[in-house]
Amino acid sequence: MLLTLLFSLLVSSAIATEKDSSLPTLTDSKAIEAFIDSAEVVVIGFLEGEESHGYQELVASAKKVDSVPVAICTVKEAWADYNVSSNTITLFRKADNHQENLVVSEIKKLEVDGLVNFISVNEVRYITEYNQVSAVGLFGSEVKAHLLLFANRGTKEFTELKEQLGALAPEFTGKFLFVLVNGAVKSNARSLAYFGLKSKELPRVGIYDGDSDMKWLLPEGEITTERVRDFCRSFVQGELKEVKQAGAEAKTEL
Repeated sequence: MLLTLLFSLLVSSAIATEKDSSLPTLTDSKAIEAFIDSAEVVVIGFLEGEESHGYQELVASAKKVDSVPVAICTVKEAWADYNVSSNTITLFRKADNHQENLVVSEIKKLEVDGLVNFISVNEVRYITEYNQVSAVGLFGSEVKAHLLLFANRGTKEFTELKEQLGALAPEFTGKFLFVLVNGAVKSNARSLAYFGLKSKELPRVGIYDGDSDMKWLLPEGEITTERVRDFCRSFVQGELKEVKQAGAEAKTEL
């Protein structure tokens, strides 16, 4: 009786381990769309099966980047809807409606660290904190206009404004990437100086247009959702082109 009980426990443990190491399976386009819609950033492995090159690496990567949901789709008929024809690991993000493909079949040696880096670099959200890793994804996006929130981490405004502008960001999907710049970090001093700002002057809000390499600051005052919305709309409508830029030399603002 005792041996039977121990055997049952061992089998149960083995099954649990196997389940823990597997990824959610998506069986059709409807399931894929629901999964993509479930979070700001998701990753789907369009792979033929668990024995496919890249599957185990994807499982291991999913454990290291637990902020991004990961699933697998082995139904090739559904791949075509996403322009995938061979084993591919794809990242989908809402902030700029972007799909980033990593074609596994073209990579001879796929390492877990490399896959984690692929996910981290492209993990652009409705509001993304700026750092050396996220900068690659931000500046690699087709959306070249950035709404920048300069704030010092640890202050009351940092958390409140991050939530406030994060809620506003979806209104400007495809037009702006919302970026949070922590002014308390020395490595961000150059970004502040580019706008003619110092850490003690924060929080502030600015816009950077990568296409024209122009920048503007929202005038000093309370940072409200409506003011930031109007600021963004002014840029979209081309009204900021006539306004003198922000900068270390010319501090004139809107």
